[in-house]
Amino acid sequence: MAKKTRIKKKRVRLSFDEGIVFVHSSFNNTIVSLADRSGNILTWSSGGRVGYKGSRKATPFAAQLAATEVSKTGLEMGLTRVGVIVRGPGSGRESAIRAVNASGLKVTMIKDATPIPHNGCRPPKTRRI
Repeated sequence: MAKKTRIKKKRVRLSFDEGIVFVHSSFNNTIVSLADRSGNILTWSSGGRVGYKGSRKATPFAAQLAATEVSKTGLEMGLTRVGVIVRGPGSGRESAIRAVNASGLKVTMIKDATPIPHNGCRPPKTRRI
């Protein structure tokens, strides 16, 4: 019997050196995505993908691990500078930004794009007795 040879995928070195890191931080999880300048997602990670379950996904440490994983992949792809766009009220916002900066990617811009309702929620119907 012939032995099956495994084909190893080679990491593609991309032709650009700048990207965008999106940090979506909710009360239950933190999702960190890395995109190119036009917004196409290259890689992503989250508190759950790092290995945490339940309420531990929402911790700053889980966000830090997810951001480190994403930025390591970005460095392998050839990125050097990133802008960070943060969304949501969760606890992993700052730790994710610090982890991206500490991993070797240079953070050039930080923008808070948390969606804010202009007129609030629709009020409940008036009570009829």
